[in-house]
Amino acid sequence: MTYIPTTAAERQQMLAACGANRMEELFNDIPATVRLGRDLNLPRPMAEAEVWRHLEELAGKNKRLISFLGAGAYEHYIPSVVGNLLARSEFYTAYTPYQPEISQGTLQAIFEFQSLMCELTGLDVATASHYDGATATAEAALVACNATRRQKILVSRAVNPQYRAVLATYTKGQGVELIEIPLADGRTDLAALEKMAGKDVAGVVLQNPNFFGQIEPMAAATELAHQAGALSIAVVDPISLGLLAAPGEYGADLAVGEGQGLGNPLNFGGPYLGFIVAREKLVRRLPGRIVGQTTDVEGKRAFVLTLQAREQHIRREKATSNICSNEALCALAATIYLAALGKEGLKQVARQCLLKAHYAYDRLAALPGVTPVFHGPFFCEFVLKTKLGPGDVARGLADQGFAAGFDLSPYYPEIKGAMLFTVTEVRTRAEIDALVAAMGGILA
Repeated sequence: MTYIPTTAAERQQMLAACGANRMEELFNDIPATVRLGRDLNLPRPMAEAEVWRHLEELAGKNKRLISFLGAGAYEHYIPSVVGNLLARSEFYTAYTPYQPEISQGTLQAIFEFQSLMCELTGLDVATASHYDGATATAEAALVACNATRRQKILVSRAVNPQYRAVLATYTKGQGVELIEIPLADGRTDLAALEKMAGKDVAGVVLQNPNFFGQIEPMAAATELAHQAGALSIAVVDPISLGLLAAPGEYGADLAVGEGQGLGNPLNFGGPYLGFIVAREKLVRRLPGRIVGQTTDVEGKRAFVLTLQAREQHIRREKATSNICSNEALCALAATIYLAALGKEGLKQVARQCLLKAHYAYDRLAALPGVTPVFHGPFFCEFVLKTKLGPGDVARGLADQGFAAGFDLSPYYPEIKGAMLFTVTEVRTRAEIDALVAAMGGILA
């Protein structure tokens, strides 16, 4: 327990114990040139009620923008049951189960998460979650290298640029060659993939829907990967699986992605929730933890940490990952969300995303000065160009209460001036119509 001196005599006594007469002497080793040299410019102390009023005034200055942004982080409606159950003390204060069998409630929650992710993706085994979609993608690529004993990964250029950046960091340290597959009209170029998929390729990474929102030919790409003896890694939006084919249906070996949209708020960028789901043959190569179901000595249902391929559990040279947190609270939110919606509920959410996005696309593309960039089928995101630059459009829309028009130029200079728009189920027809009217005014 930390002791805090409260009286002048006690403070002086502690200073004396440190060999100092004044507080300032404790900082003698810090050069005077970098010291502030004056008191902090802080406002006067306030009572609790005054602090609340002050914070409310500050919060009132925030400008709420209606968001049509996505690019890997999405605003979805979160049922109230998620927050209510998540806030229960046995979940909210629980930490990583280092003595796992004692934490039966935590283990069961993780087991249910794994089970739901397997059902959602159509694959056999899921890990107990990961940091985010980017690291899950990178970990899956290393699994492919480990399983095939090859050192080359092919990744579509239509995979989220941030995911590709993290993938490049992970593979560089492992001596893995990372090669990007070119695009054709916003989707992975299958002809190029066929030429690139040689017998030295460990894994092929595609995203569906991809970063532009386009639906990729996953079955054909998976077949090309398997013909080369490589593993197929599908980066998926779990919400989209309410309508689109599950990775297990088109033969993918691993499905990875970001689970933030499953009951987790945007929250200024985190914490988020990565997932890895795989075929059973890869179970001993997966990173992180896997919770299993068994029976105790009395024959009752019980849960255990079945596999733990981390360096703190097994010999470091045998470890497949250094993941130190399984994002259990975020995984629990996803579990509650999926359980609350069920299959039909998830299908309805995905359907609303699809229909509202296409409505917005049709209205925006009909405006003078707006040009669609790609022409394939898409889910809830699409790419447009206008006669104005992305910066001008985004600023103009922000002035009218909208966050929209993600500038793709820094990531894809070949489509300079292109902007990504996202529409999820939370957007209303009135909000979409208002966005169209605002865009039309800016471009007039």
